[in-house]
Amino acid sequence: MKPRCLIWDWNGTLLDDLQLCLRLLNEMLEEDGCPNRYDLAAYREIFGFPVVDYYRRAGLDLEKRSFESLAADYVARYDPASFSCSLCPGAADALAALKSAGVRQVILSASELTLLKAQTEHLGVAGYFDELLGQTDYYAHGKQAVGKAWMARQDFDPAQAVLVGDTLHDAEVAAGLGTKCVLCAAGHQSRERLLTAGVPVIGMLEELPALLGL
Repeated sequence: MKPRCLIWDWNGTLLDDLQLCLRLLNEMLEEDGCPNRYDLAAYREIFGFPVVDYYRRAGLDLEKRSFESLAADYVARYDPASFSCSLCPGAADALAALKSAGVRQVILSASELTLLKAQTEHLGVAGYFDELLGQTDYYAHGKQAVGKAWMARQDFDPAQAVLVGDTLHDAEVAAGLGTKCVLCAAGHQSRERLLTAGVPVIGMLEELPALLGL
């Protein structure tokens, strides 16, 4: 059955920022004197939420520099550079197909809301979304609370919505909201990790409309 609402993750699902995030991690590790360096495959095995735990897994020393300092450093690098990122392959077609089918679309992101608005406008996709649900700070703790507050205001059964993301955290958020979930293995975590969530996993967004029966 066609979903009534599609809840999109942003980073790594619609915004192709994977290479940028990898580059910034390696820069921060080098500047902090950590010998660890990651290629794309290794990065996708350590990335996750909460970000503070991901930083520890990567090898950043949170005794030497606080998480808040590291997060501020990352944001100062990421925000301007993110406007050079494009949409993920298949994202534009998927957004258009869902709009044509009359499915409501929102973004639920761990990104700060002002940045999220600017990014969607820059890429020309803001008009696809009924609402943008972002964070009030830059620490990327997660998005469960924001999603629950939004869902409580809606007039439909959460089971009529599908959350599409690229990390295990997205599956956790979907379970917390009571929605269905589809994960895309083209983003920040590997297919092998995503398969452990027990939800459908697609390789590329081109596969999504058919999976949803559109």
